[in-house]
Amino acid sequence: MYTNDFDYYRADSVDDALALLGDHDGAELVAGAHGLLPRMKTGEESPPALVDISQLSGLAAIEETDGSSGDSGGDGVSIGALATHTDIANSEIVRQRATALADAAAELGDPQVRNGGTIGGNLAHGDARSDPPAALLALDGSLVARSAGGERTIDATDLFEGPFETAVSSDEIVTGIRIPTADDAVSGYYKRRNPLSGYAMVGVGVWLRTDGETVQEARVAVTGATTTPTRLPGVEDELEGAAVTEEAITAAAAQAGTTLPDEAFVSDVQASAEYRAHLLTVDTERVLGEVLDVDYSSH
Repeated sequence: MYTNDFDYYRADSVDDALALLGDHDGAELVAGAHGLLPRMKTGEESPPALVDISQLSGLAAIEETDGSSGDSGGDGVSIGALATHTDIANSEIVRQRATALADAAAELGDPQVRNGGTIGGNLAHGDARSDPPAALLALDGSLVARSAGGERTIDATDLFEGPFETAVSSDEIVTGIRIPTADDAVSGYYKRRNPLSGYAMVGVGVWLRTDGETVQEARVAVTGATTTPTRLPGVEDELEGAAVTEEAITAAAAQAGTTLPDEAFVSDVQASAEYRAHLLTVDTERVLGEVLDVDYSSH
């Protein structure tokens, strides 16, 4: 299929890109464009103009941040919006400090998508089948967005508003991702791949802070199985204060769908909503066991 006609502009700077967005009503930003262009070809989206920001400098760095500098409010990882999924998957900083996002980036799409697609565009696009949203939610990350009026931070919990709907405004450019980190925390992401599309049929991101014996703090999130990426408070509440045991993990995973309404689950030709809810429980238990290094070899 072919896209409708559109105008194309290449921005030389963030300010130039913002000016182009302001001059062309309905214009969309593109960098890797692996999310937008397929939807343009199917007619699901038809922007009158595209503003290419793929060549902007200074928006692809991956760095550790130090809270003592006052820049980020705490220790963490800073990722430029134009960092590719391959950049993130291969980054030792992300692998060590924000493992769930490295896992998600490594699972996303195919090599072509991972090499060309960017983290800022992926998250701003709001595709509930994609992998990074669950990781970002579990890691309690945030997006830095800039408009002509200034810069603001959007917390992950406020970002995803519906299928392909996010809190990023049409006049804003995502310039970076911020992820807080803690030395006593572990995280991970597990994906059940849709055999046809490669998207997540179920994807679960987890972040846990433990003392080795009990879970002190937990964040768990889902993508793919639900119409909007979301946290799973039932699992989190069951985990916090629980011992690091098979029984505790199983009990927590059983709460995966309890706080979500039936209509929150996707139903399509690959799997019904009921089956996805079941898979969510299974996959939540699996990734919790992996992250907490609990031996399930007897299962």
